[in-house]
Amino acid sequence: MEAVRLVRSGWSTVKVARHLGYSQSAIVKWMHRAPYDRKCRIIPTQSSRPHHHPHEVKPEIVSEIIAYREKYHRGAEVLHELLRRDGILVSLSSVKRTLRREQLTYPSRWKKWHQYPPRPHAESPGMLVEIDTVHDGASHERLYLYTLLDVCSRWAYAIPSLQINTHRSLRFVEAARRTASFDFHTIQSDNGPEFSKWFTQRIGERGIAHRHSRVRMPNDNAHLERFNRTIQDECIRRIPRTFRIWQKEIPEYLDWYNGKRPHLSLKLKSPEDMIKTIPSY
Repeated sequence: MEAVRLVRSGWSTVKVARHLGYSQSAIVKWMHRAPYDRKCRIIPTQSSRPHHHPHEVKPEIVSEIIAYREKYHRGAEVLHELLRRDGILVSLSSVKRTLRREQLTYPSRWKKWHQYPPRPHAESPGMLVEIDTVHDGASHERLYLYTLLDVCSRWAYAIPSLQINTHRSLRFVEAARRTASFDFHTIQSDNGPEFSKWFTQRIGERGIAHRHSRVRMPNDNAHLERFNRTIQDECIRRIPRTFRIWQKEIPEYLDWYNGKRPHLSLKLKSPEDMIKTIPSY
């Protein structure tokens, strides 16, 4: 638009092209597209995005997808199967894309919507405590391990369990609070069903904030994920896989982990030594 204003003030297109460093043909094209409104500061341009694709879904198939959606009110996978049964061949990705483009997708009533408040700074013990569950074994003989880690001091707590649910998660946190020498301010977990809305409400009633890690972002719980690997390598894989032995050996390992094991991240101190040097609030 600056080039257009210079031409309209009396400059030639050649002079403007040399002055601004553009070709003369570009200046001429801008002159044809520029509006005559003196208040306009830019020249409207059209997107170079193509309007069609040689392999795009045919309009009649798009109409069939929309009709099936309005008739059956089912998801993309079901609609894709119904279309296939009726001899209409279209890929599942095309069905999903068509539903999104036509704004025919709706949020699920059962989808868990979480807010992600700012992550607190782990400046003292208890400011940020991460919690998780470890699943070990096949479904018919699976054992679970609740794990908890204080990010500041690396103090850890773990309890084996035969089942996981919100009630057991709450009891695990209560047991950890009784064992720890500091108060919990914020607990961070993944989006597993054992840390659902009921767990959040019960934790909030005890004066503890609960935040979820972002979906498919395991690095949000990186400190605890590393502890999960450590306890598996140094304890679980070295003992027989029975619930009774886990109940006996894991507390003994935690006594050594928290009281005597040197941590590189703590400058070769143990978590209990770290707690003594940092005041809790």
